[in-house]
Amino acid sequence: MSNAQQLPLPGVVAESAIEWVWAEDEEGVSEVTFVHETVMKYEVTAALAPEDGALYVDVTLGGGGHTEAILEAALGARVIAFDRDEVAVLAAKERLARFGDRVTIVQANFASATTRLAELGITKVRGLCADLGVSSPQLDDPSRGMSFRREGPIDMRMDRSSGETALELLERLDDDELANVIYRYGDERRSRRIARSIKRALDDRELVTTLDLRRAIVRAVGPVRVGGVDPATRTFQALRIAVNQELGELESLLAALPDLIELGGVAAIISFHSLEDRQVKSAFHQRDTWEPLSKKPVGATEEECAMNLRSRSAKMRAARRIEAREQRPEPREEDYRR
Repeated sequence: MSNAQQLPLPGVVAESAIEWVWAEDEEGVSEVTFVHETVMKYEVTAALAPEDGALYVDVTLGGGGHTEAILEAALGARVIAFDRDEVAVLAAKERLARFGDRVTIVQANFASATTRLAELGITKVRGLCADLGVSSPQLDDPSRGMSFRREGPIDMRMDRSSGETALELLERLDDDELANVIYRYGDERRSRRIARSIKRALDDRELVTTLDLRRAIVRAVGPVRVGGVDPATRTFQALRIAVNQELGELESLLAALPDLIELGGVAAIISFHSLEDRQVKSAFHQRDTWEPLSKKPVGATEEECAMNLRSRSAKMRAARRIEAREQRPEPREEDYRR
């Protein structure tokens, strides 16, 4: 990255705890290459156990790592992969070109996957995988505005061709609505103070970039403690989830899975925070529909966590689609009198 300066993030007072952010030159942000480290690739592949000739769906294509692993594990397997990020789609097409017509890539969000599959004449698949995390290129690209570590517009959209930006969301919500979003999606107990500070910055026309947003949060809750989590982390997560409607899309996907996965097939889903994991856990605990492959979620290995720090919070839950068991009728009051 040429002609760039390193600047300390505002609000970090201890020199030993300084975090750094790139400040671009006047020519603007340089192009970001989409290189994404695939999380828990081997665990996902082991859970799906790809079969020759079977059809699989990757609803979060990203860098294409999981799709590539499935195609390599079974030479006759096919994959239909979805991603709403145009940059990810273009990069994955290049990476997966060697597989020819064994892979089909569709630019769409995963909530619409079943509809798009139906348009392709597909109603059943052998397995499905989803990586619900935000990819490294998305976080590291300042122009997306998903991180407070680099200055950029307050955008946060995964698909920048549609939907409202995070800044537009902040302008639309009142103080109480914003506080509720920050509390619900970020589990941030200081949400009301943060919401008031953000709205004040908006009124004063001091909210233009991601670093401005972080400053507003720091004014409300104080600077980060040495070795602690940055005070903006939870709020940025909450806004990103709200902008991209991530939990609603996950709910739609989970509701569609029983009809999409054929009997004996497997769904494997990687989540990165408790809100997502609770939804997946609840869905897979429908005992007349799913048989979980493990009692607890599977985490990344120590080796992977050492190589890819973002994998530390990853949790994979996988379950096999089973035939509905016969349901015993609810006991009647007269049955107890016998």
